[in-house]
Amino acid sequence: MSTAMAASSFTTTSTLFPFRTTPKSSHLFAFPCKQLTHLPNLHLRPVSASAGSSSTTSIQIDKFPVSVTPSKALPFRVGHGFDLHRLEPGYPLIIGGINIPHDRGCEAHSDGDVLLHCVVDAILGALGLPDIGQIFPDSDPKWKGCASSVFIQESVRLMHEAGYEIGNLDATLILQRPKLSPHKDAIKANLSALLGVDSSVVNIKAKTHEKVDSLGENRSIAAHTVVLLMKK
Repeated sequence: MSTAMAASSFTTTSTLFPFRTTPKSSHLFAFPCKQLTHLPNLHLRPVSASAGSSSTTSIQIDKFPVSVTPSKALPFRVGHGFDLHRLEPGYPLIIGGINIPHDRGCEAHSDGDVLLHCVVDAILGALGLPDIGQIFPDSDPKWKGCASSVFIQESVRLMHEAGYEIGNLDATLILQRPKLSPHKDAIKANLSALLGVDSSVVNIKAKTHEKVDSLGENRSIAAHTVVLLMKK
């Protein structure tokens, strides 16, 4: 797997909510997406609703239908994300877009960034949308080795398109090794830049697993994220 240690700029746009994010961290570990020239069409678009359901509009993201009630837009929404990856020798360990020195890394279809993956699921969950595995399936070769920042950018675009912004985000990383204290600031800064928010609303915590099971034996890494979305 070829990699390049470089900061990169990625822009996504929406007809309703133009949005630009430029990661500023020089530690960004960039993974190019093979055969990827643009993001998939994940715009919210109306589809026909069943008879007698005038108060509910059905929207669709690609082939995944979701029911929403625009007349009852919530002032805030809460989402939770979880992800776990196996750690294996010969792979880079990428957390929050930052390359963490270690003797092993995440075996995954994309770059295996456990933190960004669970942040994406938290945002999608708050919006009531399909999870990351449905929108970016690991059965699709174009996501092979892809930088997880691509997934973050698209989830943020969908969030803005739905009329929400991040209130605050709290994430917990679970791994036995390595210690993340020296890298927390870089992870937080890069994640904040990807999300387009001030770093004061992003919190990153790290816990060991007390040498219990695969997490405690340095054979896997996991992350939990809770996000609060506020109506604009």
